[in-house]
Amino acid sequence: MNIHKSTARMSAAAIAAFSILTCSTAVFAQGPGGLTSPPAPAAPRTVQFPRPVERTLPNGLRVIVVHRAGIPVVAAQLSIRSGGEIDPPALGGVADFTASLLTKGTQKRTAPQIAEAMEALGGSIGSGAAWDSSSVSVAVMSDKASQAISIMADAVRNPVFSEEEIERYRTQVLDDLSVNLSQPGTVARIVASRVVFGDGAYGHPLSGTPETVARIKRDDVVRIHQTYYRPDNAILVIGGDIRPDVAFRIATQLFGDWKKPKPPLPAAGDTAAAVVPAEKAGRVVVIDKPDAGQTAVTLVRPGIRRADAEYFTGIVANTVLGGGYSARLNQEVRIKRGLSYGAASNLAARRAVGPFMAATQTKNESGAEVASLLLSELRRLAASPVPQEEMTPRKATLTGNFARALATTAGLVGQISDFALLGVSLDSANGYVANVGKVTGADVAKFAGSRLAADGASLVLVGNASKFLDALKKDFPNVEVIPEAELDLNSASLRKGKG
Repeated sequence: MNIHKSTARMSAAAIAAFSILTCSTAVFAQGPGGLTSPPAPAAPRTVQFPRPVERTLPNGLRVIVVHRAGIPVVAAQLSIRSGGEIDPPALGGVADFTASLLTKGTQKRTAPQIAEAMEALGGSIGSGAAWDSSSVSVAVMSDKASQAISIMADAVRNPVFSEEEIERYRTQVLDDLSVNLSQPGTVARIVASRVVFGDGAYGHPLSGTPETVARIKRDDVVRIHQTYYRPDNAILVIGGDIRPDVAFRIATQLFGDWKKPKPPLPAAGDTAAAVVPAEKAGRVVVIDKPDAGQTAVTLVRPGIRRADAEYFTGIVANTVLGGGYSARLNQEVRIKRGLSYGAASNLAARRAVGPFMAATQTKNESGAEVASLLLSELRRLAASPVPQEEMTPRKATLTGNFARALATTAGLVGQISDFALLGVSLDSANGYVANVGKVTGADVAKFAGSRLAADGASLVLVGNASKFLDALKKDFPNVEVIPEAELDLNSASLRKGKG
């Protein structure tokens, strides 16, 4: 959830992560027959990250400081504890729309002036929404921290939401959607979310759809900002080469007079946690897209919350299944059978129960085969303990990626923000390696059988159905076929006219 705008418009990248695995580079040992096996990972090393300190200002703003000396860089992120899950049903994407416009003009500065001011400081600024949060973030040299955070405070507190910038941004979003929704992988991911969450808060696309984005008016954006952008619904994290007393003083100067509105925050409903009833699991939904050159295949089911006690078991299980080049899905689908350029899975642990997805793309003719493979690999994960020789490199991948993400100041600030937003101990980073290390192969199998059971999973295929439908029906007689022209991404029914 580290939301620089360069990463906030992550819809296409997130989609690609499920559609075609972005494989990390692997170095393999050479033997007489060519490539054999990767070298064994080194033993896990203990990593000590700086411990955050925090205060809450009288207006309710939670301020967290993490001091990391050595590199003269400071990053700061102001996060609102409300994101895409607060979108009204007819206005999907409005939270992201609002957050993205924060840096597009304030009462003091136009959008070009904001960009020029940050450039003059040698820094960067970005904004956008995720599920469960909306953020503005800056990164700058330490001696310019106060000026950069001042610009960030102005963006959060005083946006003007000009009609000109709204229409410019709307055009950009609609152009992105036009491209993305022509891709089978994008459509499969959105349909998969509808299958699991229905009309619940996580069911719609974070960036909205062409229909909902077209409806967003300035009044809608202003209403979101006035309702949710308030100090008692915000968390400010400042990190890097800055002393805590200095950081707290800057926070007080720039945000201390930010008034908390008299009306209470809207009550958080249960919609974000809602998933479709268990008896409706096991669906097989085909979106017939005759012009598709490939078929996107996605397995989906409810996953876990970030604060779940079995979180670490869950992420290890996901890494074994589909978390990299040598994970099981990629081994079976790409390496052994050559049916795809890659297959991956993701356990999206959010404030409420998020989705678990496994996905790939394949030629249309092998769509049915790949769908069966995804299910069979999920079942195999639950069938027996994962061998230690498989667990060791998968854990190394997990801990290595985590440490690498926190190597930068912005990455560290983003992770601490995530901890605060999702109700996790701020010192969780220092227990990460140990907690991953405690997970056994038997733990993974048990988790896969109880929390990721294949019987609770559904399948979504988007492609030229004439190439795979007959084969698919042999294994899945309950197939639902929806022609692309009849597909409605704005409704849990997924069919036009059946809202």
